[in-house]
Amino acid sequence: MTPYIEEAERLLRLAARDYGTFSILAHHPDADSAAAGFHAQQSVEKALKAVLVLNRLAYPRTHNLESLAVLLDNQDITIPIEPRELRRLNPYAVDFRYDEQPMELVTLAKADSFALAVLSWAKTLVAQAHCADAPSQSPD
Repeated sequence: MTPYIEEAERLLRLAARDYGTFSILAHHPDADSAAAGFHAQQSVEKALKAVLVLNRLAYPRTHNLESLAVLLDNQDITIPIEPRELRRLNPYAVDFRYDEQPMELVTLAKADSFALAVLSWAKTLVAQAHCADAPSQSPD
């Protein structure tokens, strides 16, 4: 397996971990929406980076989901969410972690749909690459 596929798979495991944490927080009545939104943003970020790595595309050190999505779009790799829509999750990466009264730029339901769509899409692409990279087995 190529190092690119291995790194993409590692990033997807981390994205899935963040999505799982988001899901727990999003459904807990006492959880803070900014904390839940942080994990949704992180899940999307890592899933996008997994696809960038998979395609051997360099990306800057950033939490800006729109700019990551545009990098993919510039290579004719279409993501399931419009890049401009993903910008609504950006403040959850840094800004809202230090703000006592964050604005709600996206509902938790919408954040869930963004994260689930991007994570599922990235998993499919990485799985396809993994299968294509696997050595063919000749019948005995």
